[in-house]
Amino acid sequence: MPELPEVEATRRLALPFVQGQRIATIMVRESRLRVPVSPLLAKQRDLLVTDLLRRGKYLLLQTTKGSILIHLGMSGRLSVLQPPIPPPQRHDHVDVLLANGHVLRYCDPRRFGLMLWWEDHASHHPLLASLGPDPFDAACCPDYLAARAAGRHVALQPWLMDGRNISGIGNIYAAEALFRARLHPNLPAGAVMPADWAGLLGMLQVVLAEAIEQCGTTLRDFRTPMGSAGGYGAALRVYGRAAQPCLNCGTPIQRLVLRQRSSFFCPSCQGVCPGGSGGLPDLRLADAPGV
Repeated sequence: MPELPEVEATRRLALPFVQGQRIATIMVRESRLRVPVSPLLAKQRDLLVTDLLRRGKYLLLQTTKGSILIHLGMSGRLSVLQPPIPPPQRHDHVDVLLANGHVLRYCDPRRFGLMLWWEDHASHHPLLASLGPDPFDAACCPDYLAARAAGRHVALQPWLMDGRNISGIGNIYAAEALFRARLHPNLPAGAVMPADWAGLLGMLQVVLAEAIEQCGTTLRDFRTPMGSAGGYGAALRVYGRAAQPCLNCGTPIQRLVLRQRSSFFCPSCQGVCPGGSGGLPDLRLADAPGV
């Protein structure tokens, strides 16, 4: 699933092509996405695009009338196409046609994403209202994280991936930040020491910033609006490297499944989780790489 860096890279690359342009028409070829595309979206005409924003893993194409809320789901991507516009392929579900002849095309093979029309203030949308602060927001500080996690027994990596706590974090960048912060992914969130929250937040911001500069990570489907793959995969230190030697100490990387999502960690650099590796009922060790 595209995470914060992939979505932010999409935003930055697409913004110059859409900001200040007028949407002539919107063509919906397939409305059966995770949330069905409302007929209202295809009825929008002659809209001035004022901005393209990101909130967590969501994009907001803002116009003078309302916003198009976009989520890339598991396999979605936005492409910026210039004339001559190539014909749509099987999984090209929505085209936003701009008055200058360019097209913003939404492709989603698995159809787990969404494109919704919203005329109220974007922050009032139910999908956004419950999201926690962005990792780069001033509100996302060590004190906030410590207070939010206080008394929680959920494993640290799933806690980081819960968008109600911090928005935009997925398992790739959570695993990488925990490795750099030398924290075990199965450590209970409420057991993290105050000083460790500062270090973890710093590592989250560093990892995310590095990934954004490389246009994110392409494991399978993700492509930038220009059609290129994300380049951060070569920099991953633990994610997807089960049984390979740790780049710090040489200890084989291990894989855990926490709440049905993979976590990769170095048992030497990140220590042994208090209470042993079986501290959660949904935890199991796995020797083979996975995602």
